[in-house]
Amino acid sequence: MLGRSAALFVPVFLVATFVTFALRSLSGLSPARIQLGEEATPEAIARVEAEWGLDRPFLVQYGDWFDGVLHGRLGTSWTNGSDISTLIGVGLGVSLSVATFALLIGVVVGFVLGTVAALRRTTWIDRAVTGFVTVISVMPAFVVGIVLVAVFAVGLRLFPSAGYVPVAQGIGPWIAHITLPAVALSFDVIADVARQLRTGLIAAYGENYVTGAVVRGLSPRRVFFGHVLRNALGPTLATLGLKFPALVGASVVTEWIFGLQGFGRFANDAAQAGDVPAVQGVLVVSIVLVVTFNLLVNLVLARVTPASQRGV
Repeated sequence: MLGRSAALFVPVFLVATFVTFALRSLSGLSPARIQLGEEATPEAIARVEAEWGLDRPFLVQYGDWFDGVLHGRLGTSWTNGSDISTLIGVGLGVSLSVATFALLIGVVVGFVLGTVAALRRTTWIDRAVTGFVTVISVMPAFVVGIVLVAVFAVGLRLFPSAGYVPVAQGIGPWIAHITLPAVALSFDVIADVARQLRTGLIAAYGENYVTGAVVRGLSPRRVFFGHVLRNALGPTLATLGLKFPALVGASVVTEWIFGLQGFGRFANDAAQAGDVPAVQGVLVVSIVLVVTFNLLVNLVLARVTPASQRGV
């Protein structure tokens, strides 16, 4: 599985990066328009574009850019001349901290809720969990964020309302600053994990191998952990493969609420400014995040779910 997943990564990455770079030509945007304004003369525009190497053939530009990508160089910002790799690195550190914590909260809480609902299916506990999960699944993260700030930051003063502290400055301050945004983003993960796990567990309990384990006299605990859970995790893990990259890049509004200069906010600012190299860098990093995390999920899936592994 590892070899096949890695083999898929190469063509996907090549095609995605080519399409990403081609977007600049299709967009019609130019650093000259940003630096000189709309009233710039054709001569001035040509001079600035030549300075940026945009007068060269498309494939030559792509080759130089792709070589830089392979070496971790994503180019220079059109708006401020800063190194895009550095800018993305700063924002990505913030977003990865929040997304990882949100994923951890979502997995733990969703696992507990999904397991309890499955083990107590058709009871009032199952209905209560299902109702709770349904409610939180339709609550937008920005609404949850506002409520969390009002209650826990402004009202109870338990957490800071905004800002970010790097982990290098202390674990306590770092966790304090990422807790509320992580909780706000975790609701959707909790709902998906709980629903998928409940469905998977109930389906697994109806399989013949579980019936056989019960007939052999295995304890309910061994049946659950040794047979049911391992084979019910597939859909849940598959869901997480898409959730984590989405948490990193799709939390622009949440980052605004909590005053975080994260990856999503950087991507939004770059797009609004027409900073094409920065947008290209964001897309490349997003592609790597999606493919890498899905590769990790597939490896974990093959290891912990025997049924899925045998089907590969």
